[in-house]
Amino acid sequence: MFGNALSARPRPFDAVLARAGEIILGKPDEIRQAIACLLAGGHLLIEDLPGMGKTTLAHTLARLLGLQFSRIQFTSDLLPADISGVSIFDREKSEFRFLPGPVFAQLVLADEINRATPKTQSALLEAMEEGQVTVEGQSRELPEPFFVIATQNPAHQIGTFPLPESQLDRFLMRIELGYPDRAAERALLSGGSQRLQAARLDAPFPAADLPSLQREVAAIHAAPPLIDYVQALVEATRQSPAFQHGLSPRAGLALLAAARAWAWLAGRDMVLPDDVQAVLPAVARHRLRSVQGSGFASREDIASLLRSVAIP
Repeated sequence: MFGNALSARPRPFDAVLARAGEIILGKPDEIRQAIACLLAGGHLLIEDLPGMGKTTLAHTLARLLGLQFSRIQFTSDLLPADISGVSIFDREKSEFRFLPGPVFAQLVLADEINRATPKTQSALLEAMEEGQVTVEGQSRELPEPFFVIATQNPAHQIGTFPLPESQLDRFLMRIELGYPDRAAERALLSGGSQRLQAARLDAPFPAADLPSLQREVAAIHAAPPLIDYVQALVEATRQSPAFQHGLSPRAGLALLAAARAWAWLAGRDMVLPDDVQAVLPAVARHRLRSVQGSGFASREDIASLLRSVAIP
């Protein structure tokens, strides 16, 4: 039904995946998900305990993709102007001069985003959605490409503010790294600093090539039966008694975009149901609330959803 989905085209991101795997040990699926998210033009949320490699992954991706990098440490006293920038009066020129904030970078790491107040968190909303920020009534374009990788600690930890649904929905994907397996942790303990190794990485290709690669990803073919499958999954979340509410149309678009990127990374010119299933947990879990409490949908909830919807 899906025809010949194999293609002989080269896979330029194989080198990126391999080099990232040398820094973030034992997490090939999570690395692939993060790269798929950026190739799809989306923003990434990484949630996990402190010390699990969230910040190192962001540094690694910035280096390998050759992107201008900026890090914002979110704290309870951080102000919106600390993110977007401020205008100061230049006495010599007798005029105001805008000093851009750290959000004016191609890849912005919003570290521990849920330690800031909701007002400060919302300062990223316009940037993530529109690719611009408005300061004192004037809109200013952000660099292209523009990505936000945000890290957050689990909500039960002291000093955290939960991200509102409107902020969560801006993230195309949400992933967790988790503890490394025994072999990966042994290699980590035996080696040097992963952060220092990441700082020495070189990009396999110019960052200027990334927008054209994103357009190539967006052009990956999705057959009508595949669209039917995505639509059926989205509709099933709205009818399922397991969730407080279903996925929005924007979530359906995000699912398809992520599946296209997953197929592209696999060297195929066509999306398969396997691609959709591979990215569904990362795309859907932070958008779905379980009826059992107020937490995110569980992995078992998503697995049950996949079992309930027939593959075309």
